[in-house]
Amino acid sequence: MTSITPPTVPTSIELMDQLAQAAAEYYRSFATVAAARGLTLMQGKMLSLLRRPMPMRTLADLLGCDASNVTGIVDRLEAHGLVRREVDPADRRIKRVTLTEEGERTVHEIRAELLTTLSGLDELGERDRRTFQRLLSRLFPAGAA
Repeated sequence: MTSITPPTVPTSIELMDQLAQAAAEYYRSFATVAAARGLTLMQGKMLSLLRRPMPMRTLADLLGCDASNVTGIVDRLEAHGLVRREVDPADRRIKRVTLTEEGERTVHEIRAELLTTLSGLDELGERDRRTFQRLLSRLFPAGAA
């Protein structure tokens, strides 16, 4: 009789390393797709975050960078016609950034092309998708919204 060795449970360090590797691979693909549209990785990331108009300070927090860096990124995206600045109706001191139609189209194209490099997502069944989403929400509760 052959004994079957049960699989070992990965350690938290191994999971963290695998997550880091997956994130690096994702952003390598993201950078390539963004570059094909004349955008840097940070410009592409900002576009993908703009599901609704956002204050520049919020974008800086989400991107993990200084507000002055966001100003430069927005300047370049605005020059490409992908975003525009708007005054916040509740507080005129706050500038919100919103996608233009061309920006929305560009985000759609980036996401569609990324899905071709992440074809494994399409292979996940409904149960696996829910499990994956639940696990990501537990790991990153702030991003669950």
